[in-house]
Amino acid sequence: MIISKETARRLSLSEKTVQNVLEMASDGATVPFMARYRKERTGNLDEVILAEILKTASALEDLEKRRAFILKSIADQGKLDERLKAQIEAAADGGVLEDLYLPYKPKRRTRGMAAEEKGLKALADLILADTRPGSIEKERFFGAEDQAADWEEALHGASDILADRLNEDASVRSGLRSLFKNKAVIGCKAIKGREEEGIKYRDYFDRKEWAARAPSHRVLAMFRAADEGFLRLKIRPEEEQGVAVVHKSSPFRMNNWRSFQDSLEKDSYKRLLAPSLETENRKVLKEKADAEAIRVFASNLRVLLMEAPLGQCATLAVDPGLRTGCKIVCLSPQGDLLHDTVIYPLEPHNKSGEAERTIKALVEKYSIRAVAVGNGTGGREARSFCASLECMKDIPVVMVNESGASIYSASEVARKEFPDYDLTVRGAVSIGRRLMDPLAELVKLDPSSIGVGQYQHDVDQKALHAALDEVVISCVNTVGVELNTASEQLLSYVSGMSARTAAAVVAHRNEHGPFRSREELKNVKGIGAKCFEQASGFLRIRDGQNPLDNTAIHPEQYDFVAALCRALKLDIGDIIGRPETLKNLSLREWQDKDRGAETIRDIIAEISQPGRDPREEFKSFDFDDSVKTMDDLEEGMVLPGVISNVTAFGAFVDLGVHQDGLIHISQMADRYISDPADVVKPSQKLKVRILEVDRKRNRISCSLKGVDQG
Repeated sequence: MIISKETARRLSLSEKTVQNVLEMASDGATVPFMARYRKERTGNLDEVILAEILKTASALEDLEKRRAFILKSIADQGKLDERLKAQIEAAADGGVLEDLYLPYKPKRRTRGMAAEEKGLKALADLILADTRPGSIEKERFFGAEDQAADWEEALHGASDILADRLNEDASVRSGLRSLFKNKAVIGCKAIKGREEEGIKYRDYFDRKEWAARAPSHRVLAMFRAADEGFLRLKIRPEEEQGVAVVHKSSPFRMNNWRSFQDSLEKDSYKRLLAPSLETENRKVLKEKADAEAIRVFASNLRVLLMEAPLGQCATLAVDPGLRTGCKIVCLSPQGDLLHDTVIYPLEPHNKSGEAERTIKALVEKYSIRAVAVGNGTGGREARSFCASLECMKDIPVVMVNESGASIYSASEVARKEFPDYDLTVRGAVSIGRRLMDPLAELVKLDPSSIGVGQYQHDVDQKALHAALDEVVISCVNTVGVELNTASEQLLSYVSGMSARTAAAVVAHRNEHGPFRSREELKNVKGIGAKCFEQASGFLRIRDGQNPLDNTAIHPEQYDFVAALCRALKLDIGDIIGRPETLKNLSLREWQDKDRGAETIRDIIAEISQPGRDPREEFKSFDFDDSVKTMDDLEEGMVLPGVISNVTAFGAFVDLGVHQDGLIHISQMADRYISDPADVVKPSQKLKVRILEVDRKRNRISCSLKGVDQG
């Protein structure tokens, strides 16, 4: 199989384009680099399709390795004839390949093997040849010490041998695979005696549904319940359907042994084929459910990482607390820690207005321009306190999602950054930095700890982390990274960089001072030509020697920009930020084999808006001050909220009452919705109507239907 050709066929793409992508990837090019700076070679494909090309090609390479192993294994057994070899070489997927290998695969001892050891293979062959029962010398097959005890046992042994052969027949397994895929039913039964302990799974205690139609969140929930020992799962089609497929696909034609054939086909299906195909189907269902859950998680993470930043400004951050007080930190516009303290803003602890005086003094001393308040316990109270102060009259006081901040504060990254401060200080710093630049701060966390997924602990962890890393890499390179202020963690996600090269960049920066140009990156130990090529276009230098270093224009195009300036008889400073100077530029005139229209358009866009942040502009948000706990909620209320998580079955919304409400997918619109992500996204600010408040179970049901979002 030619990998590029098959990849192109499966994805309906040009083979030449696929070849280009695979060649660049093998030469060390990253997906963000190819998508941004090699549009002529990729056919202007986006990151999603480029990543899919690499995944498909990788899967095909694995398939080819498995094919080579199987061919060698069967050849070493001396059983590889031309017909079988052709079938193996033509197999287009792993299932067919494994079916062909099954008869030759080392296996555990079966009943059929035991029967062969009793000399019953000859009897099985006679029956398979449809020999008339009266023509068989029955006494040959039983009675001796190493034979069957009697004729009935001999027949059972022959049936076991033929059942094994049916189980290993590729046509039979192919027919059943299709049946299991389309007609399997997930049947759940509660395990007796564990109903009370597993009450959270009560919706699944006696449930049946089509496996092919079961949504990912229900599949994962049922599998979890089974793994925890609360449910017994069976995922099969009706037995009669399975036996019928076996009979139709069977290579056996025994007119003289019709009832015997019916019996062995049923036995082979129930004892061998059904359990095997069910195991295979479970794996397929799990992979499908995992893929959907990972897709939802990745989509949510992308939205969260690309959330609008407030930008660089002196910030006061509050990690709220009721009993232990609120930890306060002051940060410079670059996010450096300037001061930390603790205040007790609530009575009876706020003696003589001490908390007010402390905040006022900090605001004046550090020229505070924004306040970030964590949304944990006491967050609403801390925000109300800050917002009520006279010194905050013209300063935005913003609630910040602190999910994962405690994990960061206890991490090696935080200890390395703030070795002399405790967890509470580190957590408050993280809250403040999240307001200033969510992306730069959230990359310090394991993405799976951010809390915007569903069943993230149940899915394949390797696949989850690979998908989430892809999202982080994509977001970091889409936004770009300020070379002179970025952390090691942020730099490590830049195209072509690694943890080692990121550490080397920071060490060089600490020793020699800020970089004055991208070209100086070449002086960093470990950054060679390939790393510079892949990374430099995504790194920004504000106020550097060359204005182009603060744009997404790659250094390899600097000569082109210089040629443009000469043709226009202008200096680079005359065209940066002035789109009118390039409005009459002829794209066709400047194109060549390595620089097409798309690349030139990108260059013009960057010259016109240098350093443009692709994220939305920051907008502040306030909860309803009259609603602080669930006891304040009433059915029919319309309240402002923030989407905290999006799942396959709906979305959760933070109403500021320390318990998220659920907007079920059926309550999202007056039309049919198949994916909640089509309507809402994490961190989205909107209004919801309260449908039901279940205080006993701490549940809030909400709706978007008929709610004016104006």
